[in-house]
Amino acid sequence: MSPQPLLELGYVSRAHGLRGELAVRPFDPASETLGTVERVRVRTRAGEERDLQIESLRPTPKEDIVAFEGIESRTQAEGLVGATVFVYREDLEPPEEGEFFQGDLIGLAAVDESGASLGQVEEIWATSEVPNLVIRGPGRQELVVPFADEFVPTVDIAAQRIVIRPPEYVEVGRRDDEPEESEQ
Repeated sequence: MSPQPLLELGYVSRAHGLRGELAVRPFDPASETLGTVERVRVRTRAGEERDLQIESLRPTPKEDIVAFEGIESRTQAEGLVGATVFVYREDLEPPEEGEFFQGDLIGLAAVDESGASLGQVEEIWATSEVPNLVIRGPGRQELVVPFADEFVPTVDIAAQRIVIRPPEYVEVGRRDDEPEESEQ
């Protein structure tokens, strides 16, 4: 399977000022990716997509303030609030051995070490020192697993599969409709 040409980076959180600047919030607050590319693709809430050239960027602790070519007014900027922001894979340096673009982890089939399905990686939360994978599957409780070797022994992007060793405090394999042991 060939990798997707676009990687989801974050979203437009708000219009900034009167001259059409936008606040872009990356999913990884430590990401400096926007400062390394000249273009992005945005997908509005209505599903419309367009490429935008970056004119200038000012990083702040929570988001990047970005001016895009062709976005000259607050009204134009407000039309992009909530849009998903993607970067082109070809514009980025490839990850080192054992490293992955976070966007490549979204959509991977998650299994435990015995091969039992746990669901699919649907989101990545940057709420701790390491990103947390959010795995959801039909009839299963949501799993939030730190993206660390201890909990994620194998990532196979080509096979679209990730092996998870869930933290011990998370019950794996219990369906939401199954009673807990104390209820039996």
